[in-house]
Amino acid sequence: MLRLRFLLLFLSLALGWQGAQALSPAAALALVQGEPEARIAALNQAILEPDARTQVLLQALAADSVRIYKDQLLIISADGASAQDALSGQDLTLPADALAQAEEVMLNNRLRGELDTALAALKLFSDKPEERLAAAQALAKEPSEARLALLDRALAKESSAEVRAALQLARAAALLNSENPALRSQAAKDLAEQARTPATELLLNERIAVEPDAMVKADLQTALRKVREGLAWGERLGALFTGLSQGSILLLVALGLAITYGLMGVINMAHGELMMIGAYATYLVQLGFRHYLPAAAFDYYLLAALPLAFLASAGVGAVMERTVLRWLYGRPLETLLATWGISLVLMQAVRSLFGAQNVGVENPAWMSGGLQLLPNLSLPYNRLLIIVFAGLVLGGMSLLIKRTRLGLFVRGVTQNRSMAACTGVNTARVDTYAFALGSGIAGLAGCALSQVGNVGPDLGQSYIVDAFMVVVLGGVGQLAGTVYAALGLGLVNKLLEGVVGAVLAKIAVLIFIIVFIQKRPQGIFAVKGRAAQD
Repeated sequence: MLRLRFLLLFLSLALGWQGAQALSPAAALALVQGEPEARIAALNQAILEPDARTQVLLQALAADSVRIYKDQLLIISADGASAQDALSGQDLTLPADALAQAEEVMLNNRLRGELDTALAALKLFSDKPEERLAAAQALAKEPSEARLALLDRALAKESSAEVRAALQLARAAALLNSENPALRSQAAKDLAEQARTPATELLLNERIAVEPDAMVKADLQTALRKVREGLAWGERLGALFTGLSQGSILLLVALGLAITYGLMGVINMAHGELMMIGAYATYLVQLGFRHYLPAAAFDYYLLAALPLAFLASAGVGAVMERTVLRWLYGRPLETLLATWGISLVLMQAVRSLFGAQNVGVENPAWMSGGLQLLPNLSLPYNRLLIIVFAGLVLGGMSLLIKRTRLGLFVRGVTQNRSMAACTGVNTARVDTYAFALGSGIAGLAGCALSQVGNVGPDLGQSYIVDAFMVVVLGGVGQLAGTVYAALGLGLVNKLLEGVVGAVLAKIAVLIFIIVFIQKRPQGIFAVKGRAAQD
């Protein structure tokens, strides 16, 4: 009985040693010498039963650190002063001129690509599910029938449903390159049912271009149609989300203008520059957090930037109103010229302080990434948060206008300035507060725009015309109209872009607005009250 136990122990140790034995010298040399096809075959064979030294050797090959010296593989150090045996890992003592005489291993682009894929494949057996998932996805992008055994082995051990799905996709993609037409047809059907993704569409297109069998080609084309039908919904929803995102940005930009132009009648051509000030205030807060606070606090800089952006733009707006615009009420064309001049001054001031080049504003970690709903539909967190932020600003502004004393005064001055003054309302102070409020909201818009675009002296110029179109289309002084116009223009513009292109879509939207204003000069919602009848 004791002898039997020793015999079983010996056999288990022997089998275990045999399963874990290192790459043989002949197999290792086959990786570095010979024709590319043979080297690729050796590479695919090596990763079927990899050990630690195999991975080290492949990584050294990718780093161009492998040399051949008298049929011996060496891995040289980064400084080139020492070497170790590639198979055993032992440090070697070589003649002084050995490294100089050693032959370099040549790798063409194809071999480098296969080597990168092989290194990714080795992670199929990692302890971390995210690494196994990334490896399976990498193999699906570079399919090869030679890796079917490796994929089958990984599938047999895999417990994660998400990784198993990725491995099955990689296996079907590999079968597309099979020499058996029946396997290629079945692989096309499997891909159409299991993976309707942009990568699958590209894979099928590439295979159709080289497929010699007519029946298999027909199956590939049928599979491609199914994949495109599945992707169509993602494209439609993506266009709707992009339009909603663009509409929310237009709403943020136009809300401040709805006060300064819609309620006060000031054609503020410097509205875009007030947004620019809010964006640069965000940039300065970011610099302050980076240089004077711990790194862990950086993700919260945006929360501090919001009130500062509002106050900076509101302060500049209040100064504009008290020094220039208070003398120009009732003369809209003169306010246009005056604010246009102020916009030039503000842009030049920013160029003098920060330079003419764009500055970098980073997203906090909690705004990076996105929500993956469909294979071809990802909703970026920064866009989602801007939509939410626009709704919060709209709600706050609506409450301020309808539920506060300042809002009551603003509505009273807007509808009948003389009567409001007769009741004791300080109309000059209300004008300053209202203009500062509209300017502050422009600063909030600039803060939000810094998270999705470039921050530079010309930031506001891209939005000022669209903002005026939104306010005019929605109805002067009507917040509800501003909301409908902003979201409507954003959605219509993005949907048309997918049909006729960006330029023609912009022209079509502009023509629509002109025709609409001709038929309904008051906009979507007309102003009610005595002012509307003057």
